[in-house]
Formats: sequence, structure tokens, C-alpha cells
Amino acid sequence: MSRRVMNLAHLVTQNARRHGERAGFIWGDRSWSWREIDGHVSALAAALAARGIVKGDRILVHSKNCDEMFWSMFAAFRLGAVWVPTNFRLMPDEVAYLATASGARAFLCHGDFPEHAAAISGPEFIWRIGEGAFGETTLTEAIKAHAGSSFANVAVDYDDPCWFFFTSGTTGRSKAAVLTHGQMAFVVTNHLADLTPGTTERDASLVVAPLSHGAGVHQLMQTARAVPTILLPSERFDITEAFRLIERHRVSNIFTVPTILKMMVEHPAIDRFDHSSLRYVIYAGAPMYREDQKAALKKLGGVLVQYFGLGEVTGNITVLPAELHDPEDGPQARIGSCGYERTGMQVSIQGDDGHELKPFETGEICVIGPAVFAGYYDNPEANAKAFRDGWFRTGDLGHMDAEGFVYITGRASDMYISGGSNIYPREVEEKILTHPAIGEVAVLGVPDPVWGEVGVAVCVKRDGADAVSELDLAGYLATKVPRYKMPKRFFFWDALPKSGYGKIPKRLVRDELEARGLLDVTTKPSS
Repeated sequence: MSRRVMNLAHLVTQNARRHGERAGFIWGDRSWSWREIDGHVSALAAALAARGIVKGDRILVHSKNCDEMFWSMFAAFRLGAVWVPTNFRLMPDEVAYLATASGARAFLCHGDFPEHAAAISGPEFIWRIGEGAFGETTLTEAIKAHAGSSFANVAVDYDDPCWFFFTSGTTGRSKAAVLTHGQMAFVVTNHLADLTPGTTERDASLVVAPLSHGAGVHQLMQTARAVPTILLPSERFDITEAFRLIERHRVSNIFTVPTILKMMVEHPAIDRFDHSSLRYVIYAGAPMYREDQKAALKKLGGVLVQYFGLGEVTGNITVLPAELHDPEDGPQARIGSCGYERTGMQVSIQGDDGHELKPFETGEICVIGPAVFAGYYDNPEANAKAFRDGWFRTGDLGHMDAEGFVYITGRASDMYISGGSNIYPREVEEKILTHPAIGEVAVLGVPDPVWGEVGVAVCVKRDGADAVSELDLAGYLATKVPRYKMPKRFFFWDALPKSGYGKIPKRLVRDELEARGLLDVTTKPSS
């Protein structure tokens, strides 16, 4: 039996009714009220409907953060269609693949990407976002042509898809995780309860990441409380501008990733602008190393909130709230933990046979609950691998303590075996980052004729820090890391490769090691 649920676009309808004159979206010198936003969403939905888009159709969106990208999400929802956003940093052939994989009927493409528009063959029409010289029309023109349209939110059921959330594709091609109206209503409620409790229309939220993924989920949650979404002036991450906007708009919450948060904390602008309005600085997407946590707590105060969750679970697995981010090392600091189970969700640490392990035993982190996605679109093989006895298998390794706090050891794909022993890179990375000269590090296993695999550490020196050699770092770690876990080589680079979301994928580090001819580490470390 189908279960009728609220169409997520009703959140905008509610805001237009209750907070019509309040700002809902701010970008540069422009501001849009909730009533204006609701009008734009209805006009765009009407325009897409006039072009033949109906419930269930997929709308591919390739765009930098901007006003019309935000409208497109709610217009898709309002139609009962599926919003299919991409990472705007993808190459044309990658976006062309996503168009085919999603079965998109329409393509909304930012004007800065004519090559992407040219590479697409599947969608029936292309509309342009912003300036440019391609496409059947522009979103601006489509909205203007249907201004004043009263387009009702299409009736939807719990399992009706609303968003194809493409995974980052760390193991091959990206897969489309199907998010539904019913699931996302739970996610919105859960995020508000567990991440930003007490949020109201008097708050403000700054976007420092692409709306196509986690930041989009965060802003959807903020929309549920009529919180204005504030964009940076351009896609370039300008830290000084970010702090200026925090001060100007009294920003109360930000969603980001550890690498971006680390950059903000270490930037001199943090001492030049008033950021006392911040109540929740939420980080996810990767673990935050303890030394970086302490530095952030010292600069920002007790506002850090960590959550662990994949796109397939829409960020809803664990939470480590602000009160458990202790600035001092000790038994209450929960060092290395990503928190406890989210409200309404259950976590199980399982062995290879699917049986639940005892506290402190390392296994795969598995999860059940209403935030788990409906499965991968048109990919039964991936679905078969992703679920076991109803549990979603995250592919992350970790353990749980006796009180239910979860500790991530790393991705199953990151673990390597040296001389028969399992090595979890994150444990070694934590120790390396306690060295005062090291700002970033990635440890990974590489082939070795004697041990099977050995570890190498790629390090980035902190700005202004004294030079450090391989032998210096090995000597520093000698009392902190067991001999079998000690990396065989330490490399020092100016920067680590990062994904479009600010993460440091091990596959990119491995590719760079190979490009530099450094995968064969059987030679002795240099002195």
C-alpha cells in the first residue's frame, strides 16, 4: 500500500506563508524573500511542465552554487520529478555518463560549461543557468515567461524518488543513490534534532561547499526552519570573505569538511572578524584529526559538531555533539570517536559473516533506519553488495565501545596487510599529525616483495614550520607507533590532492605517487 507523504517543496510553501517577507536566500548584494523564492520555484516548475517534464522524470543539473540552482531543487520536488545534481568540477565525459546513467530528460547547465552541454546526448533539451551562448532557453527566461504561475506541489508517496545523490566514485563509476520524499523528511527532522537543535528563522547559514551534495542536504534542512541560505560571491573559497559574511549576517551555522575547517581555523582572518554568532560548525565527510580539533576549539569555542554518514544514508549514522568535543585530552574527550547513533538509527559492527562483533572488535560499520536510501538506481549488482540481511554496509571499518560510541578505523579499501598484520592508516596518521611541523598527511599501503605491502606517508609541512626529514619523523614516531605499523617511507609534498568536496581521496594520492614514480619504495629512505 502506498503511503502519501509531504512533498518536500511544501517547505518553501510554508515559508512563503509564515515568513513571506523574510530573506530566504542571500548572494552578494542580492537578497530574495521566501515569497519571491516560492514564486520562482512555481514558475520554473510550470516552465518545465510546459516542456513535458512530469512526475518521476530526472532533471540533471550541472552548476556552480547560485540562486537558480537552488530554485531548481525545489522546482524538481514540486513537480514530483527527480533532482540529479552533479559536482560542477567533473569533466564533460563524466557528466555525459551521469546523464546516461540517470536517464535524464532535461539538462540544466551553468553557462560556464559549454563543453559539458556539447558532450550531452541523452536529455531532450538543455536550459542554461546564467550567461552563455548555448541551450534552448535560460532559466531566467523560463521563470519570467511563467511568472505568477500557481503550481501546486504534486502528490507524492513515501518511496517516490526526489534526488539522485551520486556517490563520489572512490571505487569505479559513480552510482546514483536514490533518495525519496519520505526518507528525506526523516533526514530533515533528524538533522534538526541531532545537529542544530533550536534552529529558527532568526538563524543564518553560510554555504562553503557545493550544493550538489552534503551542503545541499544541509540547506534543505535549514529551509525547514526558514533559515536564510548565504552563498559566497564565487565558487572560489575565499576565507576572508567567509569570515566577513559570518560577521555581517551573524551566521549561526556552517556545514563543511575537516580540510576546509582546518584552513579557516589557520587563516589570519579568524582573528579579524567577529564570529561569536556561530553556534554550530558541523563537519563531516572525513574524520578530523585530534590536533586539528583542538586548534578549532581554541579559536571557535565549543561549537564543533561531527557527524558520520555516507550519501547513501544521507549523513545519518552518528553524531558527536558540541558538548562532547572536549578541548583537553582525557577520558571525557572521546578522542577518535565520530559519536553515537543518530536518533532513530541503529549501528552494528559486523564481521565478514554478518554477525555482530563485541565492543572494541574491528569490523564493518553497518546501519539500519529510516535515513537509509532506497538503493542504487538501475544497479542490482551494487544493491546486492550494499545490503546484507537488511543492513546497509558502509564499507567503513571501525569498532564500538561499551557505551555505543563509534570509532572509524578507515575505509575497508584503505586497510593494507603488512607481514600478515592489518594496518589501518588513520591510526598512524593521527600519530604523525601530533608532530608540530606536519599539517596534513595521507598514509597508504603499497606493494612490497618481502612484506606484501608496506606503508608510505605523504606529508605536508605546516606554513612557517622548520624543515623535517624522513629520519627525523621516523625517530619522532619510534615511541608512538609499533614497528610493524611504521611507514617505510615519508614523502614531503607542497600539497595533497583533494576532491571537489575538499576530501583527500587515497586513490588520488596513489595516482600521484605513481605519476612521480614513488610506488616502488623498496629503496632505503633518504637521510
